[in-house]
Amino acid sequence: MKPDEIKLNDWMRMLVGNAPPEFFIEIIIRLVFIFILLVIAMRLMGLRMAAQLNRIEMIALFSLAAAIGVPLQAPDRGLLPAVLISIIVVGIGRLLAKGSKRSQKFEQVTEDDYTILVQDGVMQMKNLKKTRLTIEQLLAQLRSQSIRHLGEVKRLYFEAKGTFSMVKEEMPKPGLAVIPASDPDFLHEQPQAGSQVCRTCGAGRETAKQDNRCSNCNDDEWLPAIK
Repeated sequence: MKPDEIKLNDWMRMLVGNAPPEFFIEIIIRLVFIFILLVIAMRLMGLRMAAQLNRIEMIALFSLAAAIGVPLQAPDRGLLPAVLISIIVVGIGRLLAKGSKRSQKFEQVTEDDYTILVQDGVMQMKNLKKTRLTIEQLLAQLRSQSIRHLGEVKRLYFEAKGTFSMVKEEMPKPGLAVIPASDPDFLHEQPQAGSQVCRTCGAGRETAKQDNRCSNCNDDEWLPAIK
């Protein structure tokens, strides 16, 4: 549009646009067609499209969304380009899915791999840095699963889909409290074990270096372990 055609008091243009009234009836037809197209595409992509999305499925979903947006709103754009894009997206998705089933290495390249965030009651700081998660996010996840201290955790995995899965210790050992410092009353209620752990990662003091720094995260402050 030309600058002189834009008027702030032109409410009809803002609400309806410049399309003729007949286009609103056409929108209904286009919407029904696109809806059916999306249902077919998602069915062909697999049942997981309706559950937790992995990276490939998320990219496919974004691509489908971008493909259907234009023909729904622009009267001068046809529906066949959206159909063609959907066919290509579904085809690529199915090829990648077959490749992932045949090769675990291929799956790791296309969809990433799981990461161990907590191992035997100790946070793995290098892995945590790779995932770009903060310590507080990790501790919040543990608290959501009724964990009081890291000694209760055998493994905490960060899955390729972005979800967490945990294996608890059969015989919990003393560990770093996951209770936030902003709740001192509840924190002081926790029984102490008599040993000390790193305040950052939860490693035992017996693993400290000669300069009294943690060998896992290089912190130099220690807190009483919780049992």
